[in-house]
Amino acid sequence: MANDRMIEIRWHGRGGQGAKTAALLFAEAVLSTGKYVQAFPEYGPERMGAPVQSFNRISEQPITLHCAITEPSFVVVLDPTLMDSVPVVEGLRKDGKVIVNTQFSAKEIAAKLKVSSDKVFVVNASKIAMDTIGLNIPNTPMLGALVKVIGDLDIEGVLKDTRHKLEQKFRHKPQVIDGNLESIKRAYNEVQSEQAVAAKNA
Repeated sequence: MANDRMIEIRWHGRGGQGAKTAALLFAEAVLSTGKYVQAFPEYGPERMGAPVQSFNRISEQPITLHCAITEPSFVVVLDPTLMDSVPVVEGLRKDGKVIVNTQFSAKEIAAKLKVSSDKVFVVNASKIAMDTIGLNIPNTPMLGALVKVIGDLDIEGVLKDTRHKLEQKFRHKPQVIDGNLESIKRAYNEVQSEQAVAAKNA
């Protein structure tokens, strides 16, 4: 079992949605802040559209675990249809949080997942991705939402490192770089919990 100070993250997506890429980008950005980190996919057939998982661990101390994550601190759901067929909150820690790409409210998602509403955060990452990069690939927006929900990570540091990584891959497509960075910032600002909505409407 992981120590209490280690953060463990499980990403749920479908083949082609970028769950593996998001976990790697997230790990590299966190690594640049001086923390220890792991990123690894679930090994198996990654057919286009098939359910896939990726994982991260973050710690202030060297990480010696190399097993699968069964009790995640955070669960990130890139495709909301997975909630109908995959037990996405299985093993979620007592104080864990789940972040879902959806147009529905945190209260509605909590009811669907049968968990307390204070565990659920929602953001319409698909819409953000369409607005910013023109493709329904929600992985980079969900990265931004995750940074916000974790709470003790520097979003500016994450953006700086992610820009550097994207420039290496898309140096001749500045619109792709800018679009992805904008999607991270928007999701960071737009991710919501039921408590945040209640406070805003009070």
